[in-house]
Amino acid sequence: MFFLNVLVSGLLAGLMYGMVAIGFVLIYMASGVFNFAQGTMVFFAALTFVVLNEHGLPFWAAFPITVLMMIVGAVLIEWLVLRPLVNRSPNTLFMATLGLSFVIEGLAQSLFGADVHQLDLGIDDTPLDLFGLQISAFDIFASTISIVLVAVLATLFSKTRMGISLRAVADDTLAAQSVGIHLPHIWRIVWSVSGFVALVAGLLWGARQGVQFSLSRVVLKAMPVLIIGGFSSIPGAIVGGLLVGATENLADIYIGPLVHGSVSNWFAYILAVAFLLIRPSGLFGEEQIARV
Repeated sequence: MFFLNVLVSGLLAGLMYGMVAIGFVLIYMASGVFNFAQGTMVFFAALTFVVLNEHGLPFWAAFPITVLMMIVGAVLIEWLVLRPLVNRSPNTLFMATLGLSFVIEGLAQSLFGADVHQLDLGIDDTPLDLFGLQISAFDIFASTISIVLVAVLATLFSKTRMGISLRAVADDTLAAQSVGIHLPHIWRIVWSVSGFVALVAGLLWGARQGVQFSLSRVVLKAMPVLIIGGFSSIPGAIVGGLLVGATENLADIYIGPLVHGSVSNWFAYILAVAFLLIRPSGLFGEEQIARV
């Protein structure tokens, strides 16, 4: 029963890791680049919401206003950053997102300050007894939100015309444009959806550890999730998160005492390196095949 408790708590934590990783997957599917700014987008979205909430706006008002701000941000990013870099190399786009992350972080500090904010979503972090397992009520709530969001996004990007256009842009930007796909329109939609995902992830992580600048560092935890699940798969982000959450929890309990310290901070990266050696494309990622 102790083993099951550790395993289930790790799986539930892994779903929150997967929530953050979904934002990276969406941008990668649209542009083939790792969006280093996703972590600061998570922080900026959560900080915007909590500041509005502290100024008297209820959840039902602060949430759509924050979503609107993230959409406006997505339009500005496409106009000022992405459009001038169309058809540039992935390395160029990656460096652009790296610089963008510092811009967003500086903008957040200029607008809202550097104080730590407490966020209360009204969900108590109390343990519930389910079939003998002690599971946090907040973890159940966060896991449910993650599963629903993944189901909606997976359907949206696999069954709709927009999803097909998105995959076409990711495969070959020039070919997609040649058949009439409007690249700026696709980028604006994807970055807007990624901003919405960042807001949901920011609220869940902010409620758990407070809204502070360290929230933007969740990008570091999302990297092994992406490597394991695959950079181009939304369900893969969740599966990768489940594996990372479960293995790091179990490793901390059973391996930690052998090395006289916690291993949860670095064990996921060992697992990611193993996947890079055995299956570089991840569990659900598409293998890159190039003509020679």
